Amino acid sequence: MKTASVYLLLGVSELLLSALTVSAVSLSISPNLQQFFSSDSWVSLSCAEDGQPADGWTVKRSTGGHTEDCRAGSGGADGSLCVLGLSAPSGGSFWCEKASGQKSDDVSISVSDKGLILEIPALPVRTGCDVTLRCRRSNGQIVSAYFFVDGLHVGSESAAELVIREVQKSDEGLYWCSTDTAGKSPQSFLRVRDPPPHRIKASLPPSAVGHEDPPSSSPPPHLSPSPPPPTASYPGLCCHLLVICPYCVCSVLLVWIYCSRNSGNKAVPMTTAQPVEDGVPDDVTTEHDF
Repeated sequence: MKTASVYLLLGVSELLLSALTVSAVSLSISPNLQQFFSSDSWVSLSCAEDGQPADGWTVKRSTGGHTEDCRAGSGGADGSLCVLGLSAPSGGSFWCEKASGQKSDDVSISVSDKGLILEIPALPVRTGCDVTLRCRRSNGQIVSAYFFVDGLHVGSESAAELVIREVQKSDEGLYWCSTDTAGKSPQSFLRVRDPPPHRIKASLPPSAVGHEDPPSSSPPPHLSPSPPPPTASYPGLCCHLLVICPYCVCSVLLVWIYCSRNSGNKAVPMTTAQPVEDGVPDDVTTEHDF
């Protein structure tokens, strides 16, 4: 029983610690597109965490089965920034990676020399947002086209753009566009992700927002309401659980041991038969402790 409890505690501790070390680093791309013409000049890729450059992370690329650091153009000294000059073989898969082996989600980029590309986001889009897809020629002109997803035609006729309202996971798939004169664009996969959970923020006291009530309207000190307690953050909650769990398990063990020992010391009623003497009943119930 004790061994099982120890393993349980170790498992809970490992789970909580792993939850606290989840990385929020992601690959940022500008412009946020998957398809480019070789005449589009360049695209910037960087590793970021909460909108700030991520130290210790390097932009990696994989093309033709070969993986290397993305240091083309004016890449950052630490590799967290890559300005990629576009040419026909400069596409591939890109991601952020740390020396310890942690990786971000990858982004696919294709560079085309054909007459038509599909303007589609490279980064995952959040559920509930609107997404607009367009077909563009190499001269920059947006043209009316037919749009397809997973081989199925979307809509009944050609249009200048395809707007997906309140995108959902079911909208994921391979998209492309085509025209009667410029042919077909390359295919690109639209990724949809759920929005990140809202972080719990501590409420601020009135004085923290640069506002004070006039002294005349302030209640007496003994009637002043106490400020609301700050709301706990996720790391703080995890730390409290990590500290409380061992005490809870130990308490359960002590109660179980106590109940097990006392179960063998209960009084057992015994009934003995005795002769009737001076009006005393034949059966007298006595209790014997074992």
